[in-house]
Order: sequence, then structure tokens, then C-alpha cells
Amino acid sequence: MTIENFLNQFYTDLILVKRDSEQTAVTYKISAEEFLNWLSTEKIKLKDVSVQNLFYYFIKRQTDGASELTIAKDISGIRALGDFLVRKKMWEENHALLLEKPKASRHLPKVLTVEQIEALLDSIDVKTLSGKRDDALFELIYSCGLRISEACTLLIANVHLEERFILVHGKGDKERIVPFGQRAYEKIVIYIDEVRPKLTRGRNVPELFVNYKGKAISRKGVWKRFKELEKMSGISAKVHTLRHSFATHLLSGGADLRSVQELLGHSDLSTTTIYTHVTDNQLESAHGKYFK
Repeated sequence: MTIENFLNQFYTDLILVKRDSEQTAVTYKISAEEFLNWLSTEKIKLKDVSVQNLFYYFIKRQTDGASELTIAKDISGIRALGDFLVRKKMWEENHALLLEKPKASRHLPKVLTVEQIEALLDSIDVKTLSGKRDDALFELIYSCGLRISEACTLLIANVHLEERFILVHGKGDKERIVPFGQRAYEKIVIYIDEVRPKLTRGRNVPELFVNYKGKAISRKGVWKRFKELEKMSGISAKVHTLRHSFATHLLSGGADLRSVQELLGHSDLSTTTIYTHVTDNQLESAHGKYFK
């Protein structure tokens, strides 16, 4: 079996059996490919890999200049590979579990103020069809804390206007219910009633947001539209910054951590706690500004 065929089996297993997200599966596949190529260079058979081989490999990765974050991701990928090999009975045990991931320094996510969010959204030209769509799209991403992939794959059947909530399919195909407010409601109604039928031209498209061709909008398409908003508003950010801002604004407004975790779709509460550090920083900054 070629390395390519083996990697494709590994990738398929991650998606279908482990139910990992596509992004995670791709990342793990890349880590596995680099490791398998190294084994080939060193003339080490996969079934004969020892703990010492793994240690040597990651020491080499470090000396070659790989960052702590990259090494941590690679170790996660090789652990997933080890689990796959054990289930395939190619390894008796997962040697990669003995590897300790480096504690990479965690950078606080960038967050926009409410005023910056409003300025960003206000820069959209809502006189055009694409502008009205973008107005609904980015409002919903912010007001529901959506990942860009979640917004692109959101089905119109999962938008419950009367009840004011959406059913989101997140990472690992996990579902969560996220409510939205009056402003998002009004923008979505305008988009669905006035814009979407003209873009789809009567075609049955299950996704809520579509491009000018009437097809489901892509991640690249959303990213491109957001870059245009950056230029028009003069505010530097990323689409994912809207999600970070959503979480931080909720916590700043008094929402409890567990509720924010559920709204974001985080499987681990520790992932959500990073936003508490952001709000702490904001409070310190505000205190320093007004109480010198």
C-alpha cells in the first residue's frame, strides 16, 4: 500500500469513525504524512516504530525550527494516527500517548468593541442585493457567534424565524441551538423575502446564504466580502473576530461561562475561559483610562 492510500484511509477514518471536523482531519493527515515520510527516509517500518523513534522525530522537528504550537498540533496528529494503528492492529499500543505536548503560549483573541462592530456593519451598502445579503450574513455571524463554516452550511430549514433561533451544525457534526435578536431577525427577513429568491432564480438551494450565481456561498466568498468591509470601514479584523467579539461581549454583559460555552459549541469549558482573560484585560484598560 502506498503512503497516499494509507493517508486517505486515515483521513476517512477521522471523518467517518472519529467524527472529527474536516479541518482537524486535514491537519492530522498533514502531520501523519510528514511523519511517514521521515520514517521512509530513516528506513523505519511503521509497524516497528518505538517510543524512542517518536522522541527522536520530535526532537528533530524542534531543531528544524518547528514552533511549540506546530509541535503540539503534530503530537495530536500522531496520537490520532496511533489510535488508528491500534484499531488496525498494526500497533499493540499507542506509543504516541507517552509524548507530552509543549505548553504553547496562548495569545488572547482580538476583539472589537460594540462601536467597531456597528461601524463595520454600517459600512455595508444595503441598496444592493449582495449588500442586503452581507448585512444579514455578518449580523448573524456576530449575533450568534458562528464560525465561518457554520454560516456557509446553515440550512434555511434550520432558521426558525418565529421562535428566533437557528440550529447550527458545528465541529464534529455536533448540533446546538442559538437564539438571535430583533435586529438579526429583521435583516434575515429582508434577505429571505427580497434578495434570496432573485439570487436562486427559483432553484431549490438548501443553504441559507447564496452567492450571485445562486449557489451556496463559500468560505472564500465570505472572506472576500469581509475584506471589502475592512477597507470601507477602516477597521482591521477577521471574520472569526466577530465570533470572539460575540463571546466577549456576552461575558462582559454578565452572561455565565457555561451558557457562553453552549452558545459557541465548545466541547471543553477551558476553551471558553480564554474570553474571561479578554474581559479582564478590557476592565483593566478601562480602569486605567478613566481612573488615572
